[in-house]
Amino acid sequence: MGRRVRQVRLLKNLTQEELGQKIGVSYQQVQKYETGANRISASRLYRIAVEFEVEPGWFFDGIERVDVDLDQPARMGSGS
Repeated sequence: MGRRVRQVRLLKNLTQEELGQKIGVSYQQVQKYETGANRISASRLYRIAVEFEVEPGWFFDGIERVDVDLDQPARMGSGS
């Protein structure tokens, strides 16, 4: 997802600092999003999509789908 953020940022000729100002984070945070060091929250991803005038789903294009059975309780690690 971070690669897609970087891709569209460069296409729009924005610096990391300019994008950060538009979405309310530092350029360092944008850099962490783009490299995958930090995850992008749904609300932040939405703000980025609005700035770039793309649908939020665009960032997920090409990402492998994982099926989840919502009827099964989540498994917790054993801690060992």
